[in-house]
Amino acid sequence: MTLLKVDNLTLQFDTDEGRITAVGGVSFEVNAGEVLGLVGESGSGKSVTAKSIMHLNPGNAVYSPESSVILKLDEGTIDVLALKQARDMKVVRGGAVSMIFQEPMASFAPAITIGDQMIEQLMLHKDITKKEAVKISIEMLDRVGISDAAKRFKQYAFELSGGMRQRAMIAMALSTNPKLLIADEPTTALDVTIQAQVIDLMKGLVKDFGMGIIFITHDLGVIAQTADRVAVMYLGDIVEQGPVREVIRDPAHPYTQGLLNALPKLDDLDSPLTPIPGDIPSPLERPNGCVFHTRCSVAEPRCSNSIPTMTAMGDNHSAACFVEADKRGVS
Repeated sequence: MTLLKVDNLTLQFDTDEGRITAVGGVSFEVNAGEVLGLVGESGSGKSVTAKSIMHLNPGNAVYSPESSVILKLDEGTIDVLALKQARDMKVVRGGAVSMIFQEPMASFAPAITIGDQMIEQLMLHKDITKKEAVKISIEMLDRVGISDAAKRFKQYAFELSGGMRQRAMIAMALSTNPKLLIADEPTTALDVTIQAQVIDLMKGLVKDFGMGIIFITHDLGVIAQTADRVAVMYLGDIVEQGPVREVIRDPAHPYTQGLLNALPKLDDLDSPLTPIPGDIPSPLERPNGCVFHTRCSVAEPRCSNSIPTMTAMGDNHSAACFVEADKRGVS
């Protein structure tokens, strides 16, 4: 069952330097009980895309008329970009949609206990008493593996370790029983053992709650362990998407190939890492044609003039690359 459908999402920002494109014509779907990985370097538009789903981008954000973000719930369909009033946005801001932000220390209010913050958001979204909110919050803290949950409930964010803060953030996001969870780099600041625990936790949550998850990261290694499908973003465009195993085993876009080549190879520790040459351009200097052609080792003259469309490279696997499409004999 399709839970979220994003179609031709184009987002620009009005700045002092002019109007810049942050996301250009992005389309993807998320099904209930599925993890979609959103991968790309910093500045590729992952977080901006996620915030569009929750209507959290600032007031200078301009969406194109063709942009569509549709959330399909049991009680009806919601056109997210059509929501205007704050009271109407509660459903996508902690109700049916919750978000785990990149840095939990910055997301929790430092002068308010973890418990009080959980209670406040629960009573905002659910018609329950404070006593019921306390019970749900402590149960959820325990559910995500926080020991002595009743004690942690009364503590402040700075009193918890990084891994525990991340778990508390996950517990807070899940306490309203969302249908869609957006996890924005939830393992970036954690050591590898805690990363593995958080990944296992999120897999368990999908199984137990049947929710959909958008897992945002720059690490394809994490996505390989977590996601069912992956969408690779570069400079505001999705350049490849498909089943995670197929994309990693047979990447069809030079950018995806570059990301994989930059990973250490455990079976050959002496092999050098191969970084992608150059840097991701500023949105103010967005290239014509294929957005990746300025860093691509196989780019042809047409890549700088024409924009490649997403082309089927396999079952449910597509990529936007002229050269690879010719190589595979598809169009």
